[in-house]
Amino acid sequence: MNKKENFIADITTGYSSKGDSIILGGAMLDGEPIAEAHVKIPLKTLNRHGLIAGATGTGKTKTIQVFSEQLSNAGIPVLMMDIKGDFSGIAKEGKEEGFITERHAKINIPYNVAAFPVELMSLSKQNGVRLRATVSEFGPVLFSRILDLNDTQAGVVAVIFKYCDDNQMPLLDLKDIKKVINYITEEGKDEIAASYGKISTATTGTILRKIIELEQQGGDLFFGELSFETDDLMRIDENGKGYVNIIRLTDIQDKPKLFSTFMLSLLAEIYQKMPEKGDAEQPELVIFIDEAHLIFNEASKALLEQIETIVKLIRSKGVGIYFVTQNPMDVPSGVLAQLGLKIQHALRAFTANDRQAIKKTADNYPTSPYYKTDELLTSLGIGEALVTALNEKGIPTPLVATMMRAPMSRMDVLSPSEIDEINNKSKLVKKYAEEIDRESAFEILNKKLADAADAAAQQEEQAPAKSSKAGPSTTEVVTKSVLKVVTSATFIRGVFGVLTKIFKK
Repeated sequence: MNKKENFIADITTGYSSKGDSIILGGAMLDGEPIAEAHVKIPLKTLNRHGLIAGATGTGKTKTIQVFSEQLSNAGIPVLMMDIKGDFSGIAKEGKEEGFITERHAKINIPYNVAAFPVELMSLSKQNGVRLRATVSEFGPVLFSRILDLNDTQAGVVAVIFKYCDDNQMPLLDLKDIKKVINYITEEGKDEIAASYGKISTATTGTILRKIIELEQQGGDLFFGELSFETDDLMRIDENGKGYVNIIRLTDIQDKPKLFSTFMLSLLAEIYQKMPEKGDAEQPELVIFIDEAHLIFNEASKALLEQIETIVKLIRSKGVGIYFVTQNPMDVPSGVLAQLGLKIQHALRAFTANDRQAIKKTADNYPTSPYYKTDELLTSLGIGEALVTALNEKGIPTPLVATMMRAPMSRMDVLSPSEIDEINNKSKLVKKYAEEIDRESAFEILNKKLADAADAAAQQEEQAPAKSSKAGPSTTEVVTKSVLKVVTSATFIRGVFGVLTKIFKK
């Protein structure tokens, strides 16, 4: 057999699938598509996670759109973390263009336009399904890691959670945990010391500052009720298509701590609540994390370890996670090692550092008798990519240059009126629109302090009159203490507000 025949045999054998699969596009040899060789990914391997990488403008967004469409058609729900706001067009049919039909003719894949069921979600006050979680749902370990606390500080957070559990004081939002910190530092310090040991005010001060930092990045909007239920991500529409859940993150690009907080809490919640699936025929949910470097660049060592652990474990629940970034070197090696599917669009070499990065990237892919990988990485065209995956037996497939198929849905964003149309029809928007502020630690402690002040006042009235030279009354002491607790948080917030204004100048 000649080179082309060998290539076709290798690709068709390597990417064959006995079960259901998705087709990403057509294989390429010497820069030309081969109509007889399609790049197929078995559905049963899509919980093995993946990477979609490439320089700006090389086609990553369209690849994710194609991937999501194929998953939705197979009845698999998708969760898309959309940093740039590029993916909403998947809700509307695409338009058949000459360059699209020409591309599909070359790779021998029919082209049809289609729209897909979409839910638009938000961590902020953007229109869409509001996503929230309570502080209690995080638990002391995860909450401490989000705040990047040391062991001593994390121990105090564990005490705070235990104290609130023992006294039936729910921790729902950030004002709850801030109130508890103020209380155990001031009025409740003797109570805490007697039951849980002494706590340093320096430690509680550090924790409070970390919480304020999270609050200023939008954490006050995220923490609270009604908590989002992960089952609402698993919906299928009346036509058997999986919902594409798009979290619109355009307004939090400069708030990586909030982004990583949400992502980690969501993954932990999904892992905790979903049953073990084992070797299922297809995943229950596939998650795309766009601009993944925003997470990894800002994450502490403890947070990275937590992410790596969840990535390792969550695939047994039938969940696939796909990281999307410009350079695969943005993803830590411990996470990169867990990724079974890699779709690598072109990289650009403008500097010596760029060339070194390209060489390292090429070394992460299987060798191929048909390509010089490091050279091919810089010469791929728009909408072309190197692909390697796992077959049904978990064996890596041959590396193949691929002409990716075009999206069936609109390759542009929705208009504001189209976004309103989707949200107005959504049952989830109505379900999560209401903000609930039930009695929790903040209200319970305020009542406790108020009751103590009233009791002290009554005792003062019943006590015999004292000489004018006597010290301050019990009422005055309690009142001053209460004011101190209330004003301490206000003072800190004021200081941070001043600092923010200074740095903005």
